[in-house]
Amino acid sequence: MAKILEAQKRLFKNVFVCKSCNAKIRADPQKILKGKVKCRKCKRKAFRPLRKK
Repeated sequence: MAKILEAQKRLFKNVFVCKSCNAKIRADPQKILKGKVKCRKCKRKAFRPLRKK
């Protein structure tokens, strides 16, 4: 499968996954690191980056 740079940026840039409920959230990485973003479902602040397959 060919890797298209524009598509990868659209799918994976600034996308994080909640560690407890696996909800996807698009947010600024600096806000994630500072703990200013909460999950919409479970209200926790633990996120990980979306894995690229």
